[in-house]
Amino acid sequence: MGKINGCLKCVFIFFNVLFGILGCLLIYSAVRATASSIQMSTFGGPGVGWIWVIALGVFGMSALGIFAACSENSLALKIFAGFMVAGMIVMLIFGTIVAVVRNKVKDTIEHGAKEFVNPIMENEDSRALLESLQGPFQCCGVASAEDWGSAIPDSCGCMPDYSSISNCKPRPQGSSGPALIYSQPCSLALFSIADLVFKVMMGFLFGFAVTAVMGLLFSIVMIRQVRQH
Repeated sequence: MGKINGCLKCVFIFFNVLFGILGCLLIYSAVRATASSIQMSTFGGPGVGWIWVIALGVFGMSALGIFAACSENSLALKIFAGFMVAGMIVMLIFGTIVAVVRNKVKDTIEHGAKEFVNPIMENEDSRALLESLQGPFQCCGVASAEDWGSAIPDSCGCMPDYSSISNCKPRPQGSSGPALIYSQPCSLALFSIADLVFKVMMGFLFGFAVTAVMGLLFSIVMIRQVRQH
């Protein structure tokens, strides 16, 4: 008869198998990202080392957890518990950093967008980029439509329908261009996309922190059961 409760062991192994599968998927993603990074290296693309660290870490921890549970090895369980503590702390730290950065970016965009208007509007390339983004993102101007002065570009034009009529407003008085334009500035439209990325990252990091706590509790219970035999 095993030293560890059979039901507890099965649940522990099951979750580690799931994380092993997740680790394999992350390794596959890292391989694809590495291939893309090699192609983009000429243009100074970002490194993918952190993806490999996370992928191999998740896969290695799941393999260690499965081995520790199957062998009922007290030392392996202690090592696993130690890694869970370290992982929990790291995930909480990075999750907090992401949350702080998100709030700073949001505050900068909401209160400091006007500071970026002149540098963007005075540069022809950035003006062209802004104009190309306005249609797809349904926005107008950096901080407001007034950024364009008296000539509102056609890309600000808003075609109202029953679902998006609230996104439109009349063009500023004394200006030329479409009669109805997008009411949302592009700074807020772009932040909504960045905000989604921030929220996904925070969910991922804090979710792994909670999972690490559960893994730690499971391993502590199993260590106690091994010691009792």
